[in-house]
Amino acid sequence: MNLFNLHNSLESYLVVAALLFGLGIYGLLNRRTLIGLLISSELLLSGASLNFMAFSRFLAPDPTTGQIFTLFIMGIAAAEAAIALSIIIAVYRNYQSIDTEDVAELQG
Repeated sequence: MNLFNLHNSLESYLVVAALLFGLGIYGLLNRRTLIGLLISSELLLSGASLNFMAFSRFLAPDPTTGQIFTLFIMGIAAAEAAIALSIIIAVYRNYQSIDTEDVAELQG
C-alpha cells in the first residue's frame, strides 16, 4: 500500500478510532480524578464519532447519515461536559478535592 494513499482507506480511520476508543477505556479504568474521567469519556465519544464518519464516507450510499449521527454525538458530549463540570464544581466546593476516592461516601 502506498504511503500517500493511506489516508484514503477505511482501515486507517478504523485504527485511529480504535486507538481513541481504547485510550478512553483505559482512562476510565485508571483515572482517579473526575476531570480525567470526563476527558476519557470524551475520547470514547470521539472514537465512536470517527467510526460513524468513516463508515459513512466509505460504505454508506448517503454520506449525510454518518454526519448527522456525529452531530448528535457532539451535542450529547457538549451537554455531558457542561453537566459534569457543574457537578465537579459542586463536589469540589463541598469536599475540597476532585479525587473519586474522597467522594465515595456519597453512595446514598
